[in-house]
Amino acid sequence: MNDEPVTAVILAAGEGRRLEPLTNRRPKPMVPVANRPLLEHVVEAVAGAGIDRIVLVVGYKQERIRNHFGDGDDWGVTIEYVEQSTQLGTGHAVLQAEPVVDGSFVVLNGDRIVDSAAVSAVRERLGDGNAQLVTATAVESPRDYGVVHLDGDRVTEIDEKPEGPVDTNRINAGVYGFSPTVFDAIRATNVTGELAITATLNDLAERDAVTCVEYDGRWLDVSNLWDVLTVNAALIHDTDHARDAPATSQRVGDTVTVADDVVLAGNVRVGSNATLSGATAVGSNVSIAANAVVENSVVFPDAVIGPGAVVRDAVVAGNARIGPNATVTGGLSTVVVGDAVHRGVTLGGVVGDNSSVGGGATLTDGAVVGDDVQAEAGVVIDGRIEPGAVVRRG
Repeated sequence: MNDEPVTAVILAAGEGRRLEPLTNRRPKPMVPVANRPLLEHVVEAVAGAGIDRIVLVVGYKQERIRNHFGDGDDWGVTIEYVEQSTQLGTGHAVLQAEPVVDGSFVVLNGDRIVDSAAVSAVRERLGDGNAQLVTATAVESPRDYGVVHLDGDRVTEIDEKPEGPVDTNRINAGVYGFSPTVFDAIRATNVTGELAITATLNDLAERDAVTCVEYDGRWLDVSNLWDVLTVNAALIHDTDHARDAPATSQRVGDTVTVADDVVLAGNVRVGSNATLSGATAVGSNVSIAANAVVENSVVFPDAVIGPGAVVRDAVVAGNARIGPNATVTGGLSTVVVGDAVHRGVTLGGVVGDNSSVGGGATLTDGAVVGDDVQAEAGVVIDGRIEPGAVVRRG
């Protein structure tokens, strides 16, 4: 076991464009799941592994991260910050930490949630010579990630999002252990465009210099909008809710139905005969009016859901307003992200920050409403609405 002090470097500089509009006002690691930012779950995994020094690599909308985490005292760790002013890839992000890292270190992605056991396993192996370490875990859809090929415990290749046949379900889990020699290896990596850390690791793998650490614990990834719902549900079902706000800070009527798998933050107001169920997280200062139904949804702070509204399989962002008797129908949808068409995903709809959906309006088939949108009463939205748009009937 490695008893030397170890620093954890967490990569949190990215923009997360596939999560727009949720990332228009916040960096991807600050998107909330189970009422806490993704990055907070990562910081807790590091602290739980006994590492008390964290370097956060920040960039896009970094003030949101700095203001939330400060010096790390609330998590029992010391947090320092380095800036990746231009997002040029994960390898480039790791390189930004070189001036503040002394000795071997652990690297994690700020948007992938793992148990502290993954961090501990890497930390324990860091003393084994100069080999660089990669965790591997099994998933159902390996083609969506970096597939790890092995010879014994030696990594021979990490194949990013392969198009051909895949003969293993083992993927790169995104937790690494590096010696300082990795910095020179990153600089020596010859690539065009963004510099991914996996490109450097593939160069090192050709020299038998990359070792696999197997991990079979919790691994939660948010790549697309519907993943927010999936990860939120997984965390709610796994987590002790002792940290949730006490009932005294919530105003919930006697006739309200709140299922066991619902988490409410502080100062939530819920009107009479409302029903909350199905792995739903409701952020602070949210108001849910009488007779509303909210199911399998994530509601960000300061949102308002009007009387009689039905919101299923949805993400409602900060300060958004869902009007009386409006409906997000929920169920399986087809969602277009860039050039990719994703069929059969569970996403009723997304409503961006500060947007307003009028009374009696309907969101169907994975509709995505951008920030600052004004959708008038009675409209039907079934596609993607650009930020700042006004949606009228007819």
